[in-house]
Amino acid sequence: MIPGFKEERLVAVTAPARLHFGFVDLNGELGRQFGSLGLAIADLATKLIIRPSAQNVTHGPDAARARHFADVLLHEWGIQSAVSIIVEHAIPSHCGLGSGTQMALAVGTGLAKLFEIDINTTELVRITNRGTRSGVGLGAFDHGGFLVDGGRGPNTIAPPLISRLPFPEQWRMLLIFDDEREGLHGQSERDAFKQLSPMPSETSAELCRRVLVQLLPALVEEDFMNFSDAITRLQEATGDQFSSVQGGRYTSPRVAEVLEWLRGQGVAGLGQSSWGPTGFAFFATADEAESMAALARQRRQSTATLRFMVCRARNEGARVRTHVARHLIAA
Repeated sequence: MIPGFKEERLVAVTAPARLHFGFVDLNGELGRQFGSLGLAIADLATKLIIRPSAQNVTHGPDAARARHFADVLLHEWGIQSAVSIIVEHAIPSHCGLGSGTQMALAVGTGLAKLFEIDINTTELVRITNRGTRSGVGLGAFDHGGFLVDGGRGPNTIAPPLISRLPFPEQWRMLLIFDDEREGLHGQSERDAFKQLSPMPSETSAELCRRVLVQLLPALVEEDFMNFSDAITRLQEATGDQFSSVQGGRYTSPRVAEVLEWLRGQGVAGLGQSSWGPTGFAFFATADEAESMAALARQRRQSTATLRFMVCRARNEGARVRTHVARHLIAA
């Protein structure tokens, strides 16, 4: 028998996690609602590989969610071919890091590349029902960096990205994880938004002002203290707005205690990502972040449910690579 080669196309996608810093307008008097801010981060990501298969196979962390999005998209496109999805890494679910949207976009982009479908990420989030209130996850996937979206209007498919700035390479974030808690999601999240009182127009006006003339200029000029002050004030207002449905300014009492301790140590920029429970704190250098992380771990060494991680921002979007593998076969 004469050996030959069979070519197989596969697509690898790496989608970054993101921090979500809250909404600037939960009032809606101007005809739009929400408007959010966020940051793509480099050290947590969903990474998966998609290839043709004789039958549908999905393996790895958060595999059920990956399979769900694949089924929705393949049905939408009328594709009956089977695929194998191997999830090598997944952003932790329901902790405020955008796991659902990044999985949807990673699966959707991978399938589109595999089957040569011309589609953009805005259409992918519409099909998979992601990004209903915030465009930060979509912006993190497409571009990375520090992101601001314009909220939802009456004809919005996904909140439009209105600002994308590179994040200073030397700045760092300390993430605080509580493995015993989950942030609101699914129907509980939808119910929570229905229960919220409208944000006073004065509060929305103040938050928009801080974003436009304090936070974004501070990023451009790499003014760490003004950036940190703006983030903290935004977080305080957002946390207080959501306190009635998440049990306080922060979802996790343990994370809240660490954040208050960090504030007492002079840390200026801190808060909770999305519904939490993950907390964050900003530092001007890696050394400062690592030193504070070591102190935090020492303080909480008897509490196994809290974890600490120093991470960097990611100033680029998802990585998508198409490969052609050649397999030796007997002819």
